[in-house]
Amino acid sequence: MKATAQKESPRKEERAPTLDYVAPEVNIYETLEGYVLEAEMPGVNKDGLEITLEGTEITIVGRRGQDPVAGEPLLRERQPADFRRVFELDPAIDTGRISAKMHQGVLTLTLPKSERVKPRKITVSD
Repeated sequence: MKATAQKESPRKEERAPTLDYVAPEVNIYETLEGYVLEAEMPGVNKDGLEITLEGTEITIVGRRGQDPVAGEPLLRERQPADFRRVFELDPAIDTGRISAKMHQGVLTLTLPKSERVKPRKITVSD
């Protein structure tokens, strides 16, 4: 960029929407039954959500709805990007029983453990 002696206009340039992704913040918990993954995706509803499973890799994509605001942006802290995150799953997860729900911008994935890896009690016979 070349420096000039000319003063720049005080008007800020609005950036065009980007096709980049940002990683949603997540919490992951282990329970006796499996794992629970919570991902924060503000502005994403059920229709803007795409979850795909390939082998042991799960990909979460959340597309935000963009409501155009008539006005000049003065401060923009939130990125105009969609969300994307990829996780490698433990082979002990029963991928056929994974479930998902979306509530108030938080995606909750329930990742149950396979019955073969859950602890079980063995009775001793006489």
